[in-house]
Amino acid sequence: MTRTFLAKSPSVLIFLLILALFTLGVTLLSEAYGVAFLSTSFIKTLGKTLCLCLAALAMDLIWGYAGILSLGHMAFFAIGGYMVGMWLMYARTEEIVVAALSNETLPATAEEIRNGIAGQIFGVVGASELPPIWIFAHSLPLQLMLVVVLPGLIALVFGWLAFRSRVTGVYLSILTQAMTLALALYLFQNDSGLRGNNGLSGLQNLPGLADVSQDNLSVWFFWASALALGLGYLLVAWIVSGKFGSVIRAIRDDEARVRFLGYSVEGYKLFVFTLTVIIAAIAGALYYPQAGIINPAELAPIASIYLAVWVAIGGRGRLYGAVIGAALVSLLSSWFTGGRAPSINLGIYTINWVDWWLVLLGISFVLVTLFAPKGIGGLFDLAQGLRRPDRKGAPLGPDDGALMEKEARE
Repeated sequence: MTRTFLAKSPSVLIFLLILALFTLGVTLLSEAYGVAFLSTSFIKTLGKTLCLCLAALAMDLIWGYAGILSLGHMAFFAIGGYMVGMWLMYARTEEIVVAALSNETLPATAEEIRNGIAGQIFGVVGASELPPIWIFAHSLPLQLMLVVVLPGLIALVFGWLAFRSRVTGVYLSILTQAMTLALALYLFQNDSGLRGNNGLSGLQNLPGLADVSQDNLSVWFFWASALALGLGYLLVAWIVSGKFGSVIRAIRDDEARVRFLGYSVEGYKLFVFTLTVIIAAIAGALYYPQAGIINPAELAPIASIYLAVWVAIGGRGRLYGAVIGAALVSLLSSWFTGGRAPSINLGIYTINWVDWWLVLLGISFVLVTLFAPKGIGGLFDLAQGLRRPDRKGAPLGPDDGALMEKEARE
C-alpha cells in the first residue's frame, strides 16, 4: 500500500506544526495584535531570520543533497530584493511627487510626474532620467514576476555553461564566487541604474498604506515570511523524498556512476541550481522590505560564505538542520553585533563582541567541521539513539552501502 508523502515524512509535519505555533506565539506577543511583549524591531528581526532560513534551505538542497557548493546564492537573494525594492521606491516616490504637484495651478502631466520621480530617485547620483531597467518599476505584478524570472534566467544560463563544461568541485565554487563579485562591483557604479553605493532605501514604507503603522506591517511581513518558509520546506522535503532526491544524492556521492547508468547528470544539476536560485530570490524579496534598505554590499561574496557556514553548523543534508543553523547564527549575530552582548574585561584587554563576533563564528565553523561534521542536526541522531541498520548478516544491494534497510522496507 502506497503511503502519502506526509505519512512517510513525519518530521515535515512536526516542522510545520512548530513553525505554526511559533508564528502564533509571536503574533500574540506583538505590539499590533497581542500583549506588546515583543518590540516591532525584534519582530522584524524574526521575520528577516525566517527569510534567511528559507535561503539556507535552498543552500542545503544544492550543497547538502546535490553536492554543489555554490558561493553565489546570496547574490540572487539580493537580486530578488532589488526587484521588489524598485517597485517600492518608485510607487512611494510617485505618491510624494503627485502630492507635491497637486498644488500647481495646472494638473501635472504623466511626463512631468515621471520626470519628478526620476529626479527624486536618481538625483543623488547626478541623473535625472529613469534607466531602462526601471521600465516595469511602476507595476507590482511585473516586478514580482521578475523576482522569479530574472534570477532564474541568470542561473539557467550560468548553470548551463558551467555544467555543460563539467566544471565541478572547488572550481565551480570559485566560479560562482567570481560571478557574485563581478555583479557586486558592477552595482557599486552609479551608472548601473540602481543608485550605486546608495542602493534603494525607504523600502519599509508600503505605497498606499501610509496610515498603517509599522507595528502592523512588521507582523504582516512576519506572516508572509513564515508562510514562505513553510511552503519552501514542504517543497524541498517533497523533492528530496522521492526518486529525484535519490538521484541527486547519488550524483553527490558518485557522479561518474550515475552518468554511466544513463542519467542526465547535467540536467539534474541545472534544475537544482535554478530552483534553489529562485527560492533564494523569493527569500530576498521578503527580506529587504523588512530591512528597509538594500545596497551592493549585500551581494558581497562573504554573504554567500556565511550561508554555507549556517548550513554546515546546522547540519548539511538535513533540512531542519539548515533552518536551525541559519536561525541560531543569524540571531546570535544580531545580538553580538548589536551591542547587546556584554563586553568581557580581562584587565589588560577588553573583549568587545562587536569586533570579535566573526572570529567566534569562524572558530565555531572550524570546530564543527573537525569534531561534529553532522552539525547541530547530528544531536537529534544521538537523542534518538540511531545506530547503523541491522542487515542481519546480508547486504541489501550490490555492495554493503548500496541500500539502507529502512529504504528496503519502504
